[in-house]
Amino acid sequence: MLKLIAGIERATSGGVIVNGQNLSKLRASQVPYVRQHLGMVFQDHKILFDRSVFDNVMLPLDIIGFDRRDAAKRVRAALDKVGLLPKEKMMPIRLSGGEQQRLCIARAVVHRPSILLADEPSANLDRAYALDIMELFKSFHQVGVTVLISAHDETLMEDYGRRIIRLREGQFAA
Repeated sequence: MLKLIAGIERATSGGVIVNGQNLSKLRASQVPYVRQHLGMVFQDHKILFDRSVFDNVMLPLDIIGFDRRDAAKRVRAALDKVGLLPKEKMMPIRLSGGEQQRLCIARAVVHRPSILLADEPSANLDRAYALDIMELFKSFHQVGVTVLISAHDETLMEDYGRRIIRLREGQFAA
């Protein structure tokens, strides 16, 4: 479902509407414009291990051509929000699993998306780190970001989810 919303995969039938745009009817060249309003936290992190923490978070702003000075301020604000500002010069390989996940969250929100998609953000984390991650998502939601999380940990979602939609055998269930 997250891949459909992000425009990574196309629907074989029906439509996928994101911010008023039917992704099924857009040309492939138009999808990146819709993605500018999305932040994505991947289960496998997609970290660039040859770049510093700071440079990993800077990447989305570099891609969209953001002013370098303003971008640096946003990167530091995002790193501060996730508690990684003191580690901005470190290489990601030196971070713990929970810190790597927070790095990914900072990268996903640095461009201030209206929708945040997270694929199993608490997978492979201990309960304390998982709760920290969920608190971050809660704080983003409180400032108006729509947060969609795909997760298998139902107890964690029941504690934090405002609306839970289950997918069973390929069908949505309440």
